[in-house]
Amino acid sequence: MKILVSACLLGENCKYNGGNNKSIKLLSYLKNHEVISVCPEVLGGLSIPRIPCEIRNGEVINKEGVSCDQEFRKGAKIALQSAINEKIDLAILQSRSPSCGIKQIYSGTFSKELIDGSGVFAQLLMENGFKVLDIEDFEKEKSL
Repeated sequence: MKILVSACLLGENCKYNGGNNKSIKLLSYLKNHEVISVCPEVLGGLSIPRIPCEIRNGEVINKEGVSCDQEFRKGAKIALQSAINEKIDLAILQSRSPSCGIKQIYSGTFSKELIDGSGVFAQLLMENGFKVLDIEDFEKEKSL
């Protein structure tokens, strides 16, 4: 199976703060699969580290109020093209991210408040018919 994965989940230090969200359970599961690693934010030209971003009224902005929407959307399109070119079977993405969040994202107030919604890249994947899975749901699965 071809699985596209948020790069931070694989241990790549590409998060906004320069860290990662490495998932040991995911890494163990992926040993028998072909993995396509992506970080839409880096693909869009954003630096590591970078100022935290959230989605407010449909636009990605950083904590200083500067729009990063163009970079997020550019990276999402590049990552989507990888998913299409590789003919992935599944995407496993980082929770709550303004790029990769599937079910919830931060509210855009930088107050740690969560709202229902999807990140820019996750939304593109779903709109294009790809199966997506939140890492938190993956880690809860007992059968994997």
